Amino acid sequence: MKEEDIRKYASLMKELELTGLEIEMDGGKVRMERSSGIASPQVAYQVAAEAPKADKADEEEAAGEPVTSPMVGVFYSAPAENSEPFVKVGTKVRKGETICIIEAMKLMNEIKAEFDGIVEAISAKNGQVVGFGTELFRIRRS
Repeated sequence: MKEEDIRKYASLMKELELTGLEIEMDGGKVRMERSSGIASPQVAYQVAAEAPKADKADEEEAAGEPVTSPMVGVFYSAPAENSEPFVKVGTKVRKGETICIIEAMKLMNEIKAEFDGIVEAISAKNGQVVGFGTELFRIRRS
């Protein structure tokens, strides 16, 4: 997609007060997102910017070590749309076990537990766009 096309869509987003727009054209896909308080949209190829961090009170409540996203992509908690999630709060996980999927550039990347533990919190929502370093889970070592 050409820069002038992106600028045209960004202008249209501002005019119509849209917070998101996704366009597929010429075999590529562009997603543009902006928060309602930002005048100009943020543009990314395939995925948008990192989701907001949890506030301090939430972080202190949840025990365990944070498991963060190793890439920018879309977080999926289950292997398929109508399937049970890989893990739930309270699930015991073993090192190497798949705990979620992150889709990046149409590739499904399995994210595996780095240690044995118990899932204390799930920080990301299914279908949420996550950035590098976004907290996905909190797992307490066991």
